[in-house]
Amino acid sequence: MAAASFRWILQLHKDVPKAAKLYAEGLDFTVNVCTLRWAELQSGPLRLALLHSPREHSTEKGYSSLLSFTVTDINSTVTKLMALGAELDGPIKYEIHGKAAAMRCFDGHMVGLYEPA
Repeated sequence: MAAASFRWILQLHKDVPKAAKLYAEGLDFTVNVCTLRWAELQSGPLRLALLHSPREHSTEKGYSSLLSFTVTDINSTVTKLMALGAELDGPIKYEIHGKAAAMRCFDGHMVGLYEPA
C-alpha cells in the first residue's frame, strides 16, 4: 500500500483573484492558474490552492489555516501585505532569534512572518 503524499494547502476565499494577488505580489508566489473560482499558486515545493466560497464559514468560528513564511525583510513585507489588504495582528515582535509578525488577510486567514536575526 502506498503512503499518502502531500498535494496542496487549500484556503477558502470570497475573492480568489484578490487573494492570489496578495500571495503573488506580497510574498512572491508564482500563480499557475487563477480564475474567479479557483487559483493554484506555488512557492518552491509549497503549493497553495484557493477556492471561492461566498460564505464566511471558513472563519466564522475562528477556524483558519495559518501559513508561516521566512522573509528577508519583515518591515517591507508587512508594508506590501498591508497595501494589498492584510492587517497586522498585533505588533511586530523583536526576539533574540529574529523578528516575527502575524498578518490577517481580508478573508480572515492568518499569515505568519519570520525574519531570522
